[in-house]
Order: sequence, then C-alpha cells, then structure tokens
Amino acid sequence: MIRILTDSASDILPAEAEQLGVTVIPLNVTLEDGTVLRDGIDMTPSEYYAQLASCRKLPTTSQPSPELFEKFYLEAAAAGDEVLGIFLSHELSGTWQCAKLAADLANVDNVLFVNSANVCLGEALLVRLAVHLRDAGKTLVQIATDLEHAKEHLHLVAAIDDLKYLRKGGRLPAAVAVAGGMLGIKPLITIKDGKVAMAGKARGLPGAYVALFKKIDELGGVHPDFEAVAGYSTGLREVQPIENYFRDNLHMDAPLVQQIGCVIGTHAGPGAFGLAFFDKGLDL
Repeated sequence: MIRILTDSASDILPAEAEQLGVTVIPLNVTLEDGTVLRDGIDMTPSEYYAQLASCRKLPTTSQPSPELFEKFYLEAAAAGDEVLGIFLSHELSGTWQCAKLAADLANVDNVLFVNSANVCLGEALLVRLAVHLRDAGKTLVQIATDLEHAKEHLHLVAAIDDLKYLRKGGRLPAAVAVAGGMLGIKPLITIKDGKVAMAGKARGLPGAYVALFKKIDELGGVHPDFEAVAGYSTGLREVQPIENYFRDNLHMDAPLVQQIGCVIGTHAGPGAFGLAFFDKGLDL
C-alpha cells in the first residue's frame, strides 16, 4: 500500500483528506497572545479570518515537529507500506527539511519525497494527482516521477487584496509590497522557482479578474483533462467569476473550490482568491 503524506499548507481539511485517503500533518499558527493553533484542526478558516482581522500583531506560522513525521513513517514501515511525501516549497518553509530529517531519524527506506515547489492550491493539485495515479495502480517511483514532470506544468495565480500580510510575514520584499499597495491596485502573485513573485497588477476588483484570466492564457491555458482548483480566503463569492469563466469562456466544468486555510491565509490575508491549474503542455 502507498500512503500519501502532505502538510496543511495544501489546505486539505480533515474530511477531504479522509475522502482522498491521504494524511495531513498540521503546521502551527501562534497568535499574539501565545495561543498555538494546529492549522486546519483547532479553528475553521472562517473563524481564523475573523480573529486575524482584530490582531494588532500578525500571527506567526511554524513547521511541524519532526516527531509527527517520524511516527507516521515508523507506523507505515511496520505495516509494510510505502510513503510518498508531498510538501510545500522548501523556499517558503522548513517543513520539507523537517520531513526529510524525520525519515533519517526513523532510519526508514520506504519513503520518497516530492518537493511541490508550490503551496496552497498548487500543492493540493499535486496531492490530488498523486491520489489519482495511486488509484490507477502506479508504483511509488512511477508516481513520484510523474509528479516531478507534472509540477513543471503547474501554475498558481492569485489576487491579493492587501500585500501587507505577505510583507509582514517576510514572504515578499517590502519594495514589491509598496509598489503593489498603491490606491485601488490589486496585485497578482504567483509561485516562481518555489518563491512568491509578482505576476501583474490591476485596478479594482473587476480588473483583477480580467488580469487573472489573461495570466492563465499567458501561462499556457487550463488543461481540460486535469483538475483545477479555485480558492478563496473569506468569501465564497470571490471564486464565482472564476467558475463563470470556466463555464462561459473555456466551456469546461467549474473548477474544484477550497478555502485558503490559516497558515497560508496569514500571509495572503482576507479577500484573496486564486486558481491553480495544469497547463495544456502536460502529457502523462
């Protein structure tokens, strides 16, 4: 049996994880009063955004402890199972290194890792693809090889309402945040080489959607044979224009929808929305 392991930066909540047959290790969020929340477990995303709006100091996020990973590896080894680990970009978090360290500490050889070089919606798409490949009967090595190829065709584009969260969290240079923070400007961000990068900017919310759709085309268009996922932080209505774009312009089924969770939401902030997809160049 192949066990698929990921982290909560994928924003795959417990009920969905159970449905997919994957295990999610939670990252941690520490509030200004010292309270530590396990991402995706101790507070719903909506509850968290309400809390975030009233915080004077930005909460901090941190990687899981190696012990959580080590315990999982040892249980899998005892059952004779293999493990595929898919984690957020090592450029954005130490979770990847933590997971690999735990495998060394457990002294197991049944684990393969795939660095998603992505996060959030993009990371979730790789996990979903891994589930599909596992269910199709592929071996651990075959799945890892396919994912390494697929991630070269994986894109995440998001509109950010306020860049101050990314800047305060150290995920975006201050100069870039200031450039994107002009009155009425909605910046677009993407993940490039595993890091957060500016992808464009637009004036006002309607302009942000137009810029998002143009960026999708620039990146190679949405592959109709692979899942895409739209995400929002605080309001489900934020993804409705994306759903309409899929149906009316692309003549495709609407993408999957998931809420951006506590860890990623700390940096993206309220009002963020985006899309992750595989481009038309992907061939598996």
